[in-house]
Amino acid sequence: MSRVYNFSAGPAVLPEEVLKEAAAEMLDYNGSGMSVMEMSHRSKWFEEIIKTAEQDLRDLMNIPDNYKVLFLQGGASQQFAMIPMNLMKNGVADYIITGQWAKKAFNEAKKYGNAKAVASSEDKTYSYIPDVSDLNIDDDADYVYICENNTIYGTKYHTLPNTKGKTLVSDVSSCFLSEPVDVEKYGIIYGGVQKNIGPAGVVIVIIREDLIPSDDEIDEKVPTMLRYKTHSDNDSLFNTPPAYGIYICGKVFKWLKGKGGLEAMKEHNEKKAKILYDYLDESKMFKGTVVKEDRSLMNVPFVTGDKELDAKFVEEATKAGFVNLKGHRTVGGMRASIYNAMPIEGVEKLVEFMKKFEKENA
Repeated sequence: MSRVYNFSAGPAVLPEEVLKEAAAEMLDYNGSGMSVMEMSHRSKWFEEIIKTAEQDLRDLMNIPDNYKVLFLQGGASQQFAMIPMNLMKNGVADYIITGQWAKKAFNEAKKYGNAKAVASSEDKTYSYIPDVSDLNIDDDADYVYICENNTIYGTKYHTLPNTKGKTLVSDVSSCFLSEPVDVEKYGIIYGGVQKNIGPAGVVIVIIREDLIPSDDEIDEKVPTMLRYKTHSDNDSLFNTPPAYGIYICGKVFKWLKGKGGLEAMKEHNEKKAKILYDYLDESKMFKGTVVKEDRSLMNVPFVTGDKELDAKFVEEATKAGFVNLKGHRTVGGMRASIYNAMPIEGVEKLVEFMKKFEKENA
């Protein structure tokens, strides 16, 4: 069977070159006589894999030396608890609620301290990013938290919030490595890799060193595995890491470098998104659900306004080789996730199919 165009929000499409390289090395990685799935995380082969992956990520993002890069498990959802456990020294944190994942992080933080919602777009089903230029930031806030790209709702911060000097923490799961970022604007920038970088099972945390609490500074009840210091002190090898996932991430970092880095990737993603958004803006059947100024380059939700027609579109699109286009239940309709590895021709062919469907069902 030929490969489909996979528009899944995650786990999602990976570069075909990376998959072919991994397949070629499946039985014998670099003369080791075994797969990366089989080797010890203490071996010389895996030591090289994880060190090279970290350096390539540092190169891609221009990560300063005073930031630690951690390859962890538990996904972004575990970070919802790990962040307040480690950062809530004053017991106060401010959250901006722009979707389901930010709301889940906010509710988790409330278990550990005084988490406050300082802005929200819930009133319009998270279809926009609220004004974050002059927020009522608590004087005692240990950090301000955002989910930078909202996978479900298709919104993206194009201007970071004014945190009034407080540490910014950002979940970038669905826009990770899609464009250049200034890491120094963040205290923590983190994301699950299963959307734009690798297979499910790895979360990457980039944390400024001064934010990592010592054992004397953190509540003694915080489990060893949920302390950033545990993983920082052991170069992400305190326990067996998600070794194969890290290996694939490393290959994707090399692939990104080969494509020209994050500036080139941003240009590539803008071209793809423009093709789809331009059609949505002119279509009489399909409509985007997000205000134009807050649109994501990665996740594009759209609807017809008729649930039966939406279902028919998803069914026919799947048969035509455009899969995982069904929208999240809270938005309905459809959603095309067009991550780094989605080729431009995939978006062009999707739009061709949408035009054909619109003509046949007008």
